Amino acid sequence: MEFSYWEKKQWFTQIDVAIKGSGIVELSTAIYIKKNHPEYKILILERGVLPQGASTKNAGFACFGSISELLSDLNNHTPEEIYSLVEQRYNGIQQLRGLVGDKTLDFQVHGGHEVFLEKDIHVYEECKEKMGFFNELLHPIFNKDVFRLMPNTYKFASVLSNYITHIEEGQINTGAMLYGLLKKAQSMGIQMVNGIEVLQIEDQTNQVNIETNLNCFTAAKICVTTNGFASQLLKLDVKPARAQVLITQPIHQLPIQGTFHLEQGYYYFRNIDNRILLGGGRNLDIAGETTTAFGKTAVIQEQLEQLLKHTILPNKEVIIDHRWSGIMGVGQQKKPIIKAVSPNVYCGVRMGGMGIAIGAAVGKELANLI
Repeated sequence: MEFSYWEKKQWFTQIDVAIKGSGIVELSTAIYIKKNHPEYKILILERGVLPQGASTKNAGFACFGSISELLSDLNNHTPEEIYSLVEQRYNGIQQLRGLVGDKTLDFQVHGGHEVFLEKDIHVYEECKEKMGFFNELLHPIFNKDVFRLMPNTYKFASVLSNYITHIEEGQINTGAMLYGLLKKAQSMGIQMVNGIEVLQIEDQTNQVNIETNLNCFTAAKICVTTNGFASQLLKLDVKPARAQVLITQPIHQLPIQGTFHLEQGYYYFRNIDNRILLGGGRNLDIAGETTTAFGKTAVIQEQLEQLLKHTILPNKEVIIDHRWSGIMGVGQQKKPIIKAVSPNVYCGVRMGGMGIAIGAAVGKELANLI
């Protein structure tokens, strides 16, 4: 593609920081860099019409980790590391609320409820036994015991009579979140180009050469924060993880309110606009879902429908309105990777499915490196 002199001068010359992608981490990074250095010219490079990845394709959980997830994390993390992860998630949500505002986010706290299938009674008993341990561990963050037993008031079928609820978990509108971050970035003079894909970057010590599908140009520094897609450009311990989601048509007098987790977080659902949004099932085909390709599979979609019809809304006719997928970034460890890869190339990746919770915090930490 040929750019005019004016276009090259306005968008592609004298760039202080280029940022690959336009999701929550990318926009937060750009905003915090601009706050630190108002004189910087910052250019965001987005390959899609809208942000790709998971920022607006997830379920909108402002969560800290269900109790079975935290229990599973004890296999690979120390209690101190788990505390640090939860603290980062808590701080990240507060930072996101500060950047965008609760009204724009439609931020609501109705609790995060872990629901246990009858067949998983042994997992429930183990989690119940560990409630005191995790409440004590996390008390300094929340200043209260956050895990509590709650009755199955929503009449989910084939589940145990109690949930284990994290009373501080919330939910947001991720489309409104990204729109709010975009407006804030634009108001600060941060520039953005859509439909441009970064193909290769080369650090030349005094600048970075950036090759795209449209042109080649240079920047003083570049941030790669595209999470599940980052390994296409950099050698990092982060793998893509596709998440499939569906949403129902509006349901008359839907009583369900809050965010819900099943089977160690591999399934999740919530209320939104009198609908049920339901996603997950990656555990049915880990290898197949380790992909950067958007799409849906029959085996996972059928399982989501079975959960919806037989567990979440038993004996109720519902119609699926829409289906989609998003790409997360995961690794052996849940701690995000925030570092300088080379003198002028930086990364902030491996959100581990917690992008809403930690995205703004990762963006701030990354900005402070530059």
